[in-house]
Amino acid sequence: MYFNSKGNEEVTYDAIVVGSGISGGWAAKELAEQGLKTIVLERGRKVEHIVDYVTANSDTWDFPGQSEQLSIEENKDYLVQSRTGYTTKRGSKHWFVKDTEHPFVEVKPFNWMRGYHLGGRSITWGRQSYRLSEMDFNANAKDGIAVDWPIRYADMKPWYDYVEGFIGVSGQNEGLAQLPDGNYLPPMEMNCVEEKFKAGVASNFGGRVITMGRTAHMTGPLSHEKSKGRGQCQYRNRCIRGCPYGAYFSSLSSTLPVAEQTGNLTIVCNSIVSEIIYDPETQMAKGVRVIDALTNETREVYAKIIFCNASAIATASILLNSKSDRFPNGLGNDSGELGHNLMDHHLGVGANGQFEGFEDKYYKGRRPNGIYVPRFRNIDSKSERKDFIRGFGYQGGASRESWSKVIKEMKLGKELMESLQTPGIWTLGIGGFGECLPDHRNKMWLDESKKDSFGMPLVTIDAEWQENELTMRKDMKIAAAEMLEAAGAKNVNMFDGLDNDKTGFRAMGIGIHEMGTARMGKDPKTSVLNKFNQIHTCKNVFVTDGAAMTSAGCQNPSLTYMALTARAANHAVNELKKMNL
Repeated sequence: MYFNSKGNEEVTYDAIVVGSGISGGWAAKELAEQGLKTIVLERGRKVEHIVDYVTANSDTWDFPGQSEQLSIEENKDYLVQSRTGYTTKRGSKHWFVKDTEHPFVEVKPFNWMRGYHLGGRSITWGRQSYRLSEMDFNANAKDGIAVDWPIRYADMKPWYDYVEGFIGVSGQNEGLAQLPDGNYLPPMEMNCVEEKFKAGVASNFGGRVITMGRTAHMTGPLSHEKSKGRGQCQYRNRCIRGCPYGAYFSSLSSTLPVAEQTGNLTIVCNSIVSEIIYDPETQMAKGVRVIDALTNETREVYAKIIFCNASAIATASILLNSKSDRFPNGLGNDSGELGHNLMDHHLGVGANGQFEGFEDKYYKGRRPNGIYVPRFRNIDSKSERKDFIRGFGYQGGASRESWSKVIKEMKLGKELMESLQTPGIWTLGIGGFGECLPDHRNKMWLDESKKDSFGMPLVTIDAEWQENELTMRKDMKIAAAEMLEAAGAKNVNMFDGLDNDKTGFRAMGIGIHEMGTARMGKDPKTSVLNKFNQIHTCKNVFVTDGAAMTSAGCQNPSLTYMALTARAANHAVNELKKMNL
């Protein structure tokens, strides 16, 4: 299944998939299942499901110093990756790159979180799985922003259905136009304070909905589950370390094993795709150039179709580096939009408060999920704002202080023992996820004067939150506090990470939802991809990761990447059968 460099030997397949994460795994599964001999090229190391989740069962006291926090010396390798505050703990740092080994240039600070290994960020993603709505696909046209999507919700609905049915998403239907219903396993349960918050918000804000997070965790059996590597969620909440039960969806536990079972899949790790090779005679791509990450040797791999799934910034960098006489500025870059319109979701803003009257209540397990507040701004004439367009949702949850509260308390003997046996106060917090508008000024490019250890030009990023995002955040903070107070919370505290220079929230990338660098559109003059995620001017190259997004919505985007990938793969196979590719 795996091989290293074959020097200059020419290897030919039906399909090449660049990247093995959330969308790459789906491309591999769909293409292999439909009979195509498919090769997945992963730039990072091999990871084996379960076997290589080396910290999955470790407790805090198992780590050096009985702490998950990296030492100052250890953290020097992860100065960007650590900006989230949670990604590079001792239990998970091995899933993120060392910034010292994989540099990039920040014109303005940008939090580019990366995982170079088989399975990519599908091992560490937040698993929140929401559909974009008709108003999201129509938003750019309605607002006169950027370009119009070339597709609508009706084009995506059957593919959302298909993907949800395969990966297993727990949640509940709410009948909201701005958050389409789906195909769900049983939802996880809210605790008592979350139920109080839900009721208080509904009664004080005209039926405003609080729902359980829709998350890609198996809370019940999947009748079609064929990878044999997945079981139901055990409520351990150690997901970022890798799940030995396969309870949450990852390409490593699900799509890649299913693709492998077809006998049509080859996976090559430690293979850095440097560029796509364009053939001027056919006016299509004929393959890719690959650098072996272990030996620095180069080779070429050939195929009829190529799927780019390396993630938004990495995919755009490959396309920008794919220069030819026909495409001197990068493959498919006739519009000049390749690398531009970089988006993310802005977060780290909201409120929290304390709830009384539940001192005799607690909860069981460590639920790896929270509550979700669907968008309620700018969805109709009643909710329209004059100061900003688009909207935001919230994610959060309620919990009680545990025994750790006594660490900072001066108690001894009987008083200490009583404190250890009594949970602390109930607190509920919600943090906003706000939409970021596509903006040509937010961009990335390649600096040819600076090279990495593989001789590749360094990715350079120049992006920042613009006026609409900054204005929206004011409402995100105030609206959160209003809901908490209306539901009976005490000591309500508003927060915004932009107010603190030491947090990563001041810079884009903190949502780890990079999007838009090779956007879809109707016109080749203003976009890179068509309605089936094909490069307008190089039809056998498909881009179905975050780079393809034309607008961001305020929902977590990974479900949309998967649905776009399944849809594009189906189209690619049909076009191959018609001899159009």
